[in-house]
Amino acid sequence: MNTMKYLQIYGGTAGVMLVLDILWLGFIAKAWYQQGIGHLMASQPNLAIGALFYLLFPVGLVIFAVLPTGDDPSWTKAALMGALFGFFAYATYDITNLATLRDWPLKLSIMDVVWGSLVSGLAAGAGKAVQIHVGHV
Repeated sequence: MNTMKYLQIYGGTAGVMLVLDILWLGFIAKAWYQQGIGHLMASQPNLAIGALFYLLFPVGLVIFAVLPTGDDPSWTKAALMGALFGFFAYATYDITNLATLRDWPLKLSIMDVVWGSLVSGLAAGAGKAVQIHVGHV
């Protein structure tokens, strides 16, 4: 087992997720979130807690989507498994909010689950591409 290879796979996965989420949350969908749940949003995000998410979630993608594809030389299976991982994780969050929070917007939840599936699939696909490049761990 080569720790450096695991770290490279994790870095590729986490890096793609972070960059895409910065674009999504900071520019593309920022107004949608403010419109739908602005009354719940903090004036400044808690960056330490946000960093914790971006450290942990890619670990799940690597463990449950990238590494189980083994020696498969294609990134598509990892991307599909990552999208499913993201779908279930984001759906859990959004469905729970729909069930427990007053006036939580259904439209925002649907958009969030679609985004979570997409970004997770792309990040896992990137992690698999790194794994292919560095060799099997």
